Amino acid sequence: MSNLSILISGSGIAGSVFASWLLRAHPNANITIVERDPSLRLTGASVDIRSSAVDIIKWMGAEQAIRDQTTQEEGIQFVKANDKPVATLRATGSSEVQSITSEFEIFRGALAKIFIDPIIKRVKLIFDESVDHFEQRDDGVVVTFAKSKEVKTYDLLVAADGLGSKIRGLMLNTKPQEQLHDEGVHVAYFTIKSDLLQGGHLAKWYNTTRGRIVFLRPDPDPAGRTRGNLMNVTTSKDIETKERLNQALREGNESYMKLMEEMFRDVGWLAPEVLQAMRESDDFYCSLFGQIRSPKIHDGRVVLLGDAGYATPGIGTSLAIIGGYVLAGELLSHPGDVKTALKRYEEIVLPFAKDSQGGFLVNAMQLLNPQTQWGIRIRNAILAFVTWAKLDRLAMAVASALGVTEKKVPMPDYQWPAK
Repeated sequence: MSNLSILISGSGIAGSVFASWLLRAHPNANITIVERDPSLRLTGASVDIRSSAVDIIKWMGAEQAIRDQTTQEEGIQFVKANDKPVATLRATGSSEVQSITSEFEIFRGALAKIFIDPIIKRVKLIFDESVDHFEQRDDGVVVTFAKSKEVKTYDLLVAADGLGSKIRGLMLNTKPQEQLHDEGVHVAYFTIKSDLLQGGHLAKWYNTTRGRIVFLRPDPDPAGRTRGNLMNVTTSKDIETKERLNQALREGNESYMKLMEEMFRDVGWLAPEVLQAMRESDDFYCSLFGQIRSPKIHDGRVVLLGDAGYATPGIGTSLAIIGGYVLAGELLSHPGDVKTALKRYEEIVLPFAKDSQGGFLVNAMQLLNPQTQWGIRIRNAILAFVTWAKLDRLAMAVASALGVTEKKVPMPDYQWPAK
């Protein structure tokens, strides 16, 4: 088992965490990471770490490095068009019970680098390549690469290739889009080359009608920058707007920027400056907030990891970290029995992921972001009262005093070899 041969499709957070823990269990494992981009993608918006993922980063010895590179965001302030605050929801200061702003707000690229740097010389990285197709056999999975057409056999194929995972589609014999649950949220992300928050550490959230949001987040870069987000929250009935947004997504960045200029030109607040900065940005990208609801996350010797198997906005990065840890742990606990390890991984991770995707979260963005001016006024009044009465802080304090923590995954006590 020490010479286990594994192919990971995707060099992001999920794949790197898995590889790190697997190499701890099996230092001589042969791990290949194939990445469709020409280099490591060390960019992206702010992500956070919650639940059992907090424990895992501590066990990895990565907590301090992550804290050293956080965005320094202290909370979120909801504002009116005149920039007057409506309500401020601050971080709790505790990793056990967190608010909207996590104790571990960090840009995706920085987090990905923290995870992959310690293992980069211990794995084989192949850039500008991807999996074209695979064939399952009793003793391995035969993979054909898309560009080189090279054919290789591995003990395990790990699909960490994101929301639109091609491998998921091949494994389930469906189109990858069939597992995508649309949450009715489209987001444009970009870096603004000036500090529109004027040195403040509070993110600012501005709503206007028809579910349009301008969201600005702090960036600690000493040059003075801001992270910009333009969001569109649609209801299930607003089919026309959804289709316009989806069409622009399909057409690419230029089409999406033009649509944002059209949709946000009259919203007020800092929108003119934000739209201009969007055009001047070097890292614009756009995406759909969506959950992946896969009926299963493994088949034979193929397994889905992170967003490829259970993307969940709000806790997706944490699920990726948890998934990588549990998958490596189960391979450690079942030496020589890959199929049993994958079965146990699914039994542990998938129920927790499904639970995270249900309940209040299903329509949370629609509730928080009303479509009408009247709805926004009501929302603002509720938020203002809650924060004025300090009910949000009281709830967090009571939870902490009672020992209530964020729901965690019931993980086995894996017997990791000493480093």
